[in-house]
Amino acid sequence: MSEHEFPPTSVKQVVLAVLGGIIAPALVIFLIAKLVFGVDASHTPEDAKVAATQAEERIKPVAQLAVAVVETGPHVDKGGEEVVKGVCSACHAVGALGSPKIGDKAAWGPRIAQGYETLVKHAIAGIRSMPARGGNAELTDGEVANAVAYMANQAGAGFKAGK
Repeated sequence: MSEHEFPPTSVKQVVLAVLGGIIAPALVIFLIAKLVFGVDASHTPEDAKVAATQAEERIKPVAQLAVAVVETGPHVDKGGEEVVKGVCSACHAVGALGSPKIGDKAAWGPRIAQGYETLVKHAIAGIRSMPARGGNAELTDGEVANAVAYMANQAGAGFKAGK
């Protein structure tokens, strides 16, 4: 017998080799398919609902905003002095952008001569570099009129607020 000859094989060895050659790759393919496609009988529809709930819980906003309307009662116009101090004095206290300073009779004289209604109309609509309502759109016509009367009266006019 030469050295290159194989020992004789039995039927048992042939059957085991064929089964091993078929079953082993089939088992590997099945396990890979199960891993890739997630074929698992333990998943139920409830698991999907729980997972969705947990996902929503994890991505919900940290804070939430609640908006509520506060009833404050009927609107009452602010007085002229209050409006002037809160809005108008930003420019009229220092004469910014050519505005007449509060209490400056020389600067207010020609404006007072135009009349109360004209001054109120200009203050509501805006004139030259002065924005409408002094830049505060929340002011009512009555509040603007009160502020005009207050500032003009500081320069010697005899206007009555809200006239």
